[in-house]
Amino acid sequence: MNKADRRRADTLHERAGELDDDAQALAMYRQALEIDPRRADTHYNMGLIYKYQGRWQESFDHNRQAVALDPNDEASNWNLAIAATALRDWRTAREVWNRLGLAIRKGEAPIEDDFGITPVRLDPDDRGEVVWARRIDPVRARIENVPLPESGFRRGDVVLHDGAAVGHRVSGGKSYPVFNVLALFEAGPYATWLAEVSADGVADVKALCDALDAAGAAAEDWTTNVRTLCKQCSEGTPHDVHDRRLVAEPDGRYRLGIAPADVAAAKKALHAWDAGRGRVLGFDCVVPVPAKAHGAGA
Repeated sequence: MNKADRRRADTLHERAGELDDDAQALAMYRQALEIDPRRADTHYNMGLIYKYQGRWQESFDHNRQAVALDPNDEASNWNLAIAATALRDWRTAREVWNRLGLAIRKGEAPIEDDFGITPVRLDPDDRGEVVWARRIDPVRARIENVPLPESGFRRGDVVLHDGAAVGHRVSGGKSYPVFNVLALFEAGPYATWLAEVSADGVADVKALCDALDAAGAAAEDWTTNVRTLCKQCSEGTPHDVHDRRLVAEPDGRYRLGIAPADVAAAKKALHAWDAGRGRVLGFDCVVPVPAKAHGAGA
C-alpha cells in the first residue's frame, strides 16, 4: 500500500470517529477497511459500536479481526470475550479470558463461578439505577437486590455487563467498580411485588423486611433505602451531602420491593406483621416473571 492510500484510510478512520451517527460512522469505517483491511483500530471501533447496539455477531467478527491483527490489545480482547459470552461461545470466551491472565480453565461449558459482588447500572442511557449483583464470570452477574419496577429487571436476573468501570460504590468500607449493563442474559425466577404499608418508622419497616426475608421473600425498603444521585455522582463516587439532600423523608407510608419465592408465604408474613391493624395498604405484582424465565437470549 502506498502512502497516499494509507493517508486516505487514516483520514476516513479519524472522520468516522468524530461522527455522532453510528450508521454514518460504520459506513466510513468500511470505506477505510476497503482501502486498508488490516487496520486493527478500525475493526475495534466497529466492534465497539456493534457492542453498544447489541449486534453481537458483528461485534464478535470485528473484535476477532482486531485481535488477530493486534493480539496484545487488551480492549479488543475484552470486547471479543463479551461478544463471545453474549453468543454463548464459551470456548472462545474461556480462551480469551485465559489469554488475558484470568484464572479460567479452557473448555466449552458455561462459566459459573463466584467473582464476588459488584454494583451494576441497569439502564445507563436512562434512569441509570444501580443495584448489587454477584458476578458469575468476568462480564455476567446475577442481581441480588430487588430492582425498581420501571427498570424492567428482577432479582435473580443474569445480566451481561461491560468490562470498563463507570463510577464506584462503597459498601462495608470497600470501594467497588460499577459496570454498565449491556443486556439481559437470562431471566431470573422471581417476580417483583410492591407492598405499600403504614409503619411506625424505619425500625418497624426493618422488622417487616426481616420477617419477609425469613419467609424466603427478599424485601427492600424503597422509601428510605433508594438514593437519587446526580449523573456526576452516579458515574463517580457518591458523596454524603448529595445523599442526604436527595433522599425523601417518609410520611408513615412505605413502599417495599419484594421478590418472593413463594407468594403465599410472603402474604402470610405481611399479615402476621400487620396483626389485623390494617397497615398493609396494597400488595401487587408489578414486574411478572417472563414466560420464558430461563435461557432468555441477550
